[in-house]
Amino acid sequence: MQKRFGIDIDGTVTCPTSLVPHINKAFQLDITLEDLTEYEITECLNIPKDSFYEWFVTAEPEIYSQSPLAVGAKLVLSKWINEHDLYFISARANTLRDVTEAWFHTHAIDYHHIELIGSHDKVSTAKKHQIDLFFEDKHDNAVAISEELNIPVILFDTPYNRKPSPENVIRVYNWQEAENWVENWLNIENKQEA
Repeated sequence: MQKRFGIDIDGTVTCPTSLVPHINKAFQLDITLEDLTEYEITECLNIPKDSFYEWFVTAEPEIYSQSPLAVGAKLVLSKWINEHDLYFISARANTLRDVTEAWFHTHAIDYHHIELIGSHDKVSTAKKHQIDLFFEDKHDNAVAISEELNIPVILFDTPYNRKPSPENVIRVYNWQEAENWVENWLNIENKQEA
């Protein structure tokens, strides 16, 4: 049975290390992903918030255009595009639509819909599009979507999202694990609807 998947982009479809080389270059640091233990980067690095956000807004187009694809994402998404509705829902601002669509084209990732909402609050967008299952890397987003919409959320493990999660938030370590969980979930859903 066809489902509608809500899929975050940054840190989920793109590799969670995407920001690291850009931060290192801009702030003369030598960090790794393991150093980013909070989603709010300025809380785990000694960088003033104002300086960081001023740099980030300017650097976003370059960062997003150069972001590497998460390992295994293309294979799984290429399979799902013919089986489900793929709705990419991102906190990126809509002014980054051209950069975002160019990245999808460059990496040959097909989609049914891209929504750049300019905010981390994805609950209303997921509700509006009647999302059945969400894929996310931001812990509080995963919890809010799961609890408010009563849908499962696949949370891609990173050092910045390792807080405890409710039962409906499923932690995975790669796209292969995500695909396996989805296949099992679909089998159960299909049996219940039969």
